[in-house]
Amino acid sequence: MHYRNYRFLTPLILVLTWANMEAQTSSPVPRLVVNVTIDQLRADYMEAFSPLFGNGGFNKVMRDGRSYMDAAYPFSHVDRASAVACLVTGSVPYDNGIVGEEWMDRKTLRPKFCVDDGEFQGWLTSERYSPASLNVSTITDELKMATGGRAIVYSIAPTADAAILAAGHAADGAFWIDDASGQWSSTSYYGQYPDWALRYDVSERLSSRISETVWRPVSPIVENFNYFISPQDSKGFTHKFTGDRKIQEFKTSAYVNDEVNRFAKHCLEHTELGKDKVTDYLALTYYAGTFDHKPVAEYPVELQDTYVRLDMELAELISLLERKVGAGRFLMVITSTGYTDEECTDLAKYRIPTGTFSITKASALLNMYLMAVYGQGQYVEAEYGSQLFLNQKLIEDKQLNLGDVLTRSQAFLIQMAGVKDVYTSQRLALSAGEAAIRRLRNSFNQMRSGDIFIEVSPGWKVVNEETHVETLSKAPYVGFPLFFYGCNVRPETVKVPVTVDCVAPTVARFMRIRAPNACVAVPLSAIR
Repeated sequence: MHYRNYRFLTPLILVLTWANMEAQTSSPVPRLVVNVTIDQLRADYMEAFSPLFGNGGFNKVMRDGRSYMDAAYPFSHVDRASAVACLVTGSVPYDNGIVGEEWMDRKTLRPKFCVDDGEFQGWLTSERYSPASLNVSTITDELKMATGGRAIVYSIAPTADAAILAAGHAADGAFWIDDASGQWSSTSYYGQYPDWALRYDVSERLSSRISETVWRPVSPIVENFNYFISPQDSKGFTHKFTGDRKIQEFKTSAYVNDEVNRFAKHCLEHTELGKDKVTDYLALTYYAGTFDHKPVAEYPVELQDTYVRLDMELAELISLLERKVGAGRFLMVITSTGYTDEECTDLAKYRIPTGTFSITKASALLNMYLMAVYGQGQYVEAEYGSQLFLNQKLIEDKQLNLGDVLTRSQAFLIQMAGVKDVYTSQRLALSAGEAAIRRLRNSFNQMRSGDIFIEVSPGWKVVNEETHVETLSKAPYVGFPLFFYGCNVRPETVKVPVTVDCVAPTVARFMRIRAPNACVAVPLSAIR
């Protein structure tokens, strides 16, 4: 072959080699990421009700996506708000600041809702909310920064905390159902209420439909399915949403997921979500808990129906995304908030060890003890849950050593009946390397948690006699799944346990952006 022929062949070989390498190494960036958080979804219920599921929802995700069936949160005392914050930040309450739906505000000594913010007015609600209490960046914030603000980010949820925390600081909007009006509400923190949402409120307003909504089993098969009950006890149900609590009850029914889907569909049809090459983000929250937060034994068929309808809503969402965005062009992440509502079972009836621990009396007794040691004063300022808040100004004015006061308090409280252990703020802050209490430390935050945390024995009730709040101490394992679907995800069921803080860095890798600024978790490997 003549030399001049090599001159044409060599560039051709280089081009073909580069194209082959690009095909092997380059994975598509999703046009739309859809993060679906299902409040109180449980793996055991999914397995139990799987015979009732269709082919287009959970079964499709498990067949064609990547399934981690043993997911967990890396901290204790998980609730809806702390779970959503962990999902979007890839961090724990110790870093992100969201220790729960509420915490005790040290300045006012009153409980504070996690998204309360008086500086911003509400749209179609009297509530004033913002994500200001979220101390770190979220995956949506990083997406906004990486795209110079061009990415579109919306969050839709039945509740304000889930909507706002999932949206993050830089989103275009967060929407939730107002408890008073039933309207899809938002906060001026994100700017003006968008026209597309106003059009929904005019044409499909929930408040005008809810009184006509009747919840019955979706089919006789669901009604007669006997996972919780024997066949002879099976019966249907009928629920209408009327009265002063109709919105709250609706938000704990299977129909709330249909309403989330309705609003999400309207959003997809009337915005530019997923329509260009810049990745956009849509956060959705569904509900899979019990009706009106009551024990499963009271509404077993309703829970079965909730899971079946949830499967149908998920199938409808996937079908909608495939039509509007395109199959393979979106990434869907589905997981749970990882907790369940408390069951108020009378354990003594079944001779299970139990008792009542009064946090109010414990606070008063500790204060009397500290006065005997250090002199007159109100050393314990407040109690919240099973936490005690000390009067740090008094301790400073008396020139006392805080460590000494905490150590004495711990030694005093550990002797009380029903107390399993006592953790001080100093003990938790200095225990980063102790695996035995790492989950508890991760749920703690210096600015928002108490100075003393009392771990009450499982099965005991914690009672606050001033607020009349009663909770049952328990820490059972609640198994739940984590799914990735779409965007060239490799289909596989993974049995190795994972923690949910890996979601944010994994999604960041899909979008080719950096992980949130407090995230130290490693992205999941070999996912596509």
